[in-house]
Amino acid sequence: MTWNLIWEHLFIVLAAGILSIIIGLPLGILAYLFPKARPVILRIVDILQTIPALALLGIIMVFFGAGKVTVVTGIMLYSLLPIVRNTYLGLEQVDPGVKEAALGMGMSRSYRLFRVEFPLAFPTIFTGIRIAVVNAIGTAVFAAFVGGGGIGGVLNRGIRVQDMSLILKGTAALMAIAIVLDLLMGLFEGKMRKSHGNMRNIAIAGVALLVTFCIMLPFGMKDSTASNELVLYDGDYSETQIMHHMVKMLVEDRTDLTVAIKDQMSQVNNYKALIGDNHSCDMMISYDGTLLTTFLHLDTADVTEGVSIYQYANKVAEQEQQVHLLGKLGFDNTYAIAVPEKIAEKYNLEKVSDLASVANQLVFGAEHEFFTQEGSMKFGPFTKFYGLKFKDSVSVDVSLKYAAVESGSFDVTEVYATDGLNRKAKLKVLKDDRKFFPDYNGAFLVRDDTFEKFSDAAPNLEQVLSLLEGQISNEDMVEMTYRVDVLGETVDTVALDFLKDRGLISHK
Repeated sequence: MTWNLIWEHLFIVLAAGILSIIIGLPLGILAYLFPKARPVILRIVDILQTIPALALLGIIMVFFGAGKVTVVTGIMLYSLLPIVRNTYLGLEQVDPGVKEAALGMGMSRSYRLFRVEFPLAFPTIFTGIRIAVVNAIGTAVFAAFVGGGGIGGVLNRGIRVQDMSLILKGTAALMAIAIVLDLLMGLFEGKMRKSHGNMRNIAIAGVALLVTFCIMLPFGMKDSTASNELVLYDGDYSETQIMHHMVKMLVEDRTDLTVAIKDQMSQVNNYKALIGDNHSCDMMISYDGTLLTTFLHLDTADVTEGVSIYQYANKVAEQEQQVHLLGKLGFDNTYAIAVPEKIAEKYNLEKVSDLASVANQLVFGAEHEFFTQEGSMKFGPFTKFYGLKFKDSVSVDVSLKYAAVESGSFDVTEVYATDGLNRKAKLKVLKDDRKFFPDYNGAFLVRDDTFEKFSDAAPNLEQVLSLLEGQISNEDMVEMTYRVDVLGETVDTVALDFLKDRGLISHK
């Protein structure tokens, strides 16, 4: 947790808040002035509020790419409902007698609206603005999934590694932002009540808000990078972060190229940011199985006979999206089935087949994605393949999976083979003796034009990246993720230690 993250989060909230006010107030006024347009306007803002935050950000990312523009736009749309509705209701509920008196005095429609009705409706309108801003503080945590930065990444990491101090720090920061902003808005509202909604005070407050926004603008410009920078995104898992920071250290040590690592982003969104003409990064760490199933939406059954998943996924990716995998790095982060050590000892479990005779006494739990019907590497096909009939099955958020299995909420789970949290949770990974799960070989996924793009500053870039090929075993990756997720060491420290140990970096 750093001050930069807090200011960055506050910038996102302020930017989204200003936009929602600029757009929401006119929409509320239009809903008040034009009865025929009213149901359309109110229905649209209602519908926007029902779309899940991550889904909304994913849709917006298609148009604006990854980063703060996507996040600010999404939060702005989420914030419209209270502002639009309260603006309409506030104006609608102004005393009809006052409206008739203003009309009788010969005031024009616009003069009545802004000099009489709006000031009287202001307390109700401002309540909508306060609700929108406070809600935006919480919604902004989803910025971490689309490279928008902020405090969301801290909370996601804290939940995943069960670091209560990290969770409390992130939560405390959010609460502090909410309290400070609400206090300032409360003081402003009190002043406005005393002045009966004086439009001059509203204008002064608006100018002050814009000045504050401009002062914080540097915290919103982190998405911009120079044309001669190799750009990656920080991942939402320590394994991704370790590999990306390893790239930065290795490339900057052996070439004249600068490597920029942008804010955290999920693997799926990182892939979206990598492909296409409007891409915002140049490469990422991925896996051949993930490229095939998650990114290309294919299945292992689609792989041509006699061709490996790595070869087939690479061929299709290059044809369809102009990206390709570099050489395998050595670790295979495939799906694995694991049980707590005490369960393994109790039922003498060594391999997945051993579960067949005792599955009816055990509860299986995993993240929601593992229970979907898409693809063959899921719960249904897995249990059918091994003939397993569990006592019950439970789905949880991926961030809470390890906490759930440690607390005894379920007895069997699906994990990633190289996750250091398996060791922390004292899980025994069972041997996939019938080889149901395919390989998920780690490799860098790069755009076809990446090496040409940096040929002047780093003509040896591909050779430098190839130095890591075959260097990292599953045991190496387990040890590195354990040091980060459990022992609390920094990603940079762990990545640098590995590079030094392999003799791949000369200084620092």
